[in-house]
Amino acid sequence: MTVSAVLFDVDGTLVDSNYLHVDAWQRAFREVDFDADAWRIHRAIGQDSARLLRDVAGERDDDWMERAKDAHARLYREQAGRLRAFASAPELLRAIAGRGIHVVLATSAPEDELAMLREAIDADDAVHAATSADDVDSAKPDPGILNVALERAGSPAADALMVGDSVWDMVAAGRAGVRAVGLRSGGVSEGELREAGAIEVFDDPAALLAALDRVL
Repeated sequence: MTVSAVLFDVDGTLVDSNYLHVDAWQRAFREVDFDADAWRIHRAIGQDSARLLRDVAGERDDDWMERAKDAHARLYREQAGRLRAFASAPELLRAIAGRGIHVVLATSAPEDELAMLREAIDADDAVHAATSADDVDSAKPDPGILNVALERAGSPAADALMVGDSVWDMVAAGRAGVRAVGLRSGGVSEGELREAGAIEVFDDPAALLAALDRVL
């Protein structure tokens, strides 16, 4: 398997942030007069926010959707001090970059959230490029963000590898023609990740780092 670029999801993959998102979304829903169970929110984490809102709360008007999104963004930013990279996440990025492989952060997080995440990872020296919400109209499971990431890596889909923690990452990778590796660090089971298209599944960045010679 030839690999010239590794595309990384960030939330739940490199940074332990999924459950902070769940908390922020749950409190945001309360602000717009809707009570949402945390497990339902978690099941929707990792996909486009409009899809998440519809999955959890059903169809709503545009004003309600915007108020919920704005509340989530504010409540999540307030938790910036709690963001932390998973063990060995910086070392994983540097080990891949050290092999001459381009590392791209393939996320649709807004620019301000991406800045918080990159600060938590603290490995910008290993990052070739990154994407953000400004690059696409619709996030995962649509493949658009991965197509942008491939373009910035200068890599064909056949020579790239996606690393993510959600079924939406796996589905987006499949639609983009990119092989995908799943991590359980976001709270999704190995079976679900494999069913969604993961060719291999590891617990977290540390486990992937330990198996890097086999994967790459």
